[in-house]
Amino acid sequence: MDENKMVAGKVKKPGKRGRKPAKIDLKAKLERSRQSARECRARKKLRYQYLEELVSSKERAICALREELEMYKQWCSAMDQGKIPSEIKALLTGDEQKMPQGGSSTKTSKSNKNSSNGQT
Repeated sequence: MDENKMVAGKVKKPGKRGRKPAKIDLKAKLERSRQSARECRARKKLRYQYLEELVSSKERAICALREELEMYKQWCSAMDQGKIPSEIKALLTGDEQKMPQGGSSTKTSKSNKNSSNGQT
């Protein structure tokens, strides 16, 4: 049988498929490779900076939540002893309108914690 194959009416010769690669200047190819590596390192650096900022913000949020939890624990222990913290009295008497919106924010929690330390 003949080495050439008939495919869809065309004679195909055995060998490499597709276009022959053009002779690429090796210096240009090397420079493109270096540029690509520089861009990859820059993207990696940005990605790590973003992740470090994300971790830092999450750690700050965790600290704020721990402070808030500690404040609530202090309130509970004070109420177990029969004392009512002034912050809870304010909430019960309807003074929450005077408090800023989002009364459980970390800034409010810090000020509540500081004032409850002086009260109990």
